[in-house]
This record gives sequence, structure tokens and C-alpha cells, in this order.
Amino acid sequence: MKVLIVERKPDLARQITFCLQMRYPDLEVALAQDTDGGIRKIETESPNLVFLACSLPASDCTRVIADIREFSDVGLVLITGPETTDLERAEYLEAGADECIEAPFNPMEVLGRVNALVRRINGGGFNKDRVFAIGDELVINFGTREVFVQGSKIKLTGTEYKLLHELVRNAGRVLPHQLLLEKVWSPEYASDVGLIKKYIYRLRRKIEPDPDEPQLILSERGVGYRFARQA
Repeated sequence: MKVLIVERKPDLARQITFCLQMRYPDLEVALAQDTDGGIRKIETESPNLVFLACSLPASDCTRVIADIREFSDVGLVLITGPETTDLERAEYLEAGADECIEAPFNPMEVLGRVNALVRRINGGGFNKDRVFAIGDELVINFGTREVFVQGSKIKLTGTEYKLLHELVRNAGRVLPHQLLLEKVWSPEYASDVGLIKKYIYRLRRKIEPDPDEPQLILSERGVGYRFARQA
């Protein structure tokens, strides 16, 4: 596995590297000291995972995440400080970050979150480069993160895309609220059923022919959601 760490403080980069090498001894690490250099390395070196220590103002950090998501589906872990608010973390996840970890951090927590993220990225054998299609009704290109409904490209937020990806790759299975919240957001959100209901509502408005009578994303009352159609 190849990891890129975007951080100007050598001590923090060493801590992250140490954490990861406990589980991945053959880890290849690349370093960048600023976001511009980090974006260039994502483009040229294609890492599997990126740790981005964002010391910028929240709006600028959100913009950097969005810039990365314009061209890359790389696993993206944001390192935040204790001054970062819950609202700012939610904005980073919405923009496309996969995880937010607060520094100083517990090495075992970092390793646990990275292991979970790597499993999500690998998708249990699910090929990210494949195209999922239900005729022209819904087409998802997992390599480019493009989604088409009735032949027209639609724009999803980073969180909406991750939620749709998780539902589709488990098509036919009922996914409990807690599982979806943990995989799409993080374990801290596992009990926030209202959050996932809001995003399911938004997703249905974008992909369902009739959002009020959904045929693709079905509710299993009191349990979770199921994507009802196979490719």
C-alpha cells in the first residue's frame, strides 16, 4: 500500500507512519509539505490513501477536499485539530473526506479507522472501475464517480455518492441504519438516524423517477434501507 502524508510538521508525519507500519510493514510513504504539492503527488503518484493535515481555514480546507475529489477517488483521511468544530468536520465529510481524525490521536484508533477505510475502498472484491447500469434509468461509473439518470449527468455531493455507492454494491441486501452511518460517515454518527433519513430523502430526489413512490431505494421500517434493483 502506498500512502501520501500532506503535513508540514515532520513529527506528525512520523507518528502517522509509525501507526500504519504496525499493520502494513511494507508500506510505501510519500510526503508533501503543502496542499499544492500534495495534489500534484496525488495526480502523479496515485497513492492508495492520503492523510491531509488541514491547518487552513475551514472554507479553504473544504475547497482542497473538493479539488481532490474532482479527479481522484483516493481514500482521504483528514487530520484536524482540537479547535475543529463538529460542524466543520461534517462539512469536510460532505465535501468528500472519508475520515476525520483529531490530533493528538491514539495510534490504535488511527489504525482501526484506516483498516476499516481500506476494507471500504476494497469493497470486499467489488470492482471500483466497473459500471453499474439499469438501462438508461441509472448508470454509475465507479471509476470516474459519474452518475447518470435517464442519460443526463447529475451532481452528487461526496456524502451522497458514498451513500449511493454503499447501497448499490450491496444491492438486494438490507443495510441497517447503524452500518450505513458508520461506513458513510464514521462510528461517531452511528446513532444519528435522522441524518441518514435526510440524505436518503435528498438522494431519492435526484435518482428516483418518483421520489414519493421510490422504486430504487426502499425503506425497511425500523431497520434500514435496501437498493432494490440489480444491474
